[in-house]
Amino acid sequence: MANPLTVAVLGPGGVGGLLAALLSRAGHRVVCLAGDTTAGTLRTRGLEVRSGRFGDFAVPVEADTRLREPVDACLITVKHTALHDALTRVPPHTLGDGLLVPFLNGVEHPAVLRARYRPDRVAPAVVRVESTRVAPGVVEHGSPFAEIDLTGACVPGELLGALAGAFAAAGPATRVLADETAVLWAKMSFLAPFALLTTRYGLPLGDIRTRHRAELTALVEETAAISRACGGPADPDRALARYDAFPPRTRSSMQRDAEAGRPLELDAIGGALLRAAERHDVPAPLTARLVRELTELGH
Repeated sequence: MANPLTVAVLGPGGVGGLLAALLSRAGHRVVCLAGDTTAGTLRTRGLEVRSGRFGDFAVPVEADTRLREPVDACLITVKHTALHDALTRVPPHTLGDGLLVPFLNGVEHPAVLRARYRPDRVAPAVVRVESTRVAPGVVEHGSPFAEIDLTGACVPGELLGALAGAFAAAGPATRVLADETAVLWAKMSFLAPFALLTTRYGLPLGDIRTRHRAELTALVEETAAISRACGGPADPDRALARYDAFPPRTRSSMQRDAEAGRPLELDAIGGALLRAAERHDVPAPLTARLVRELTELGH
């Protein structure tokens, strides 16, 4: 490999652990940033991946509780609910000129990060994958795919290209896309109806698309209208077709968090959707009802 990168991974869980392991296996230097216990485990045992797509393998990684030197890129792979506290592990002066690459749900985080770090180094990314941390340092990759869309409205193209090349060579199919708004809203438009409805009713996607079909259709159309107003894509029929293609037992990550008693990304998804609707004067009664009901249920 001609140009190995140094990459920090903030939050080496399901997604972060998989990407860290794949990049390490491809010859890049990887530093995982986590709490004391997890960092100690990773320093001792490294990362183990179980994957039908990429094989079963184990790799060594470096680990620390805080970024202590500049890196080429820092991947942010924590949940939105943990973002504020996690960012204390990545001091802006230490990151310097490195890329900051958030793999976060929602559409509001790039502005938050650009207020804290160099705006021309914040490169939002979207990943399509099913990957779960089953123990510290152990990741199970269950989907037959892993796909990354990388963007950044004002990030130099050569930096995006270098990171995309590293991802692609390590395994995940990777694209660099110019329209940041379209990338983020394409994810949001698909995720929000899926997450809100499966979590509200405690049902897998198969039951949602049969027992709550009318509600799913209405929420998809509502979300598409908000996306369109924000300059993003809007194709309700395509979204419904994608839901129909998923295995019936599919559950959203928000639903899994609710079942485990973990904090939900309700504000980052439902709240952000409502704030966007209000800014553009788009009616969103169904979104508002679901967010209210989930809040009342203690989520």
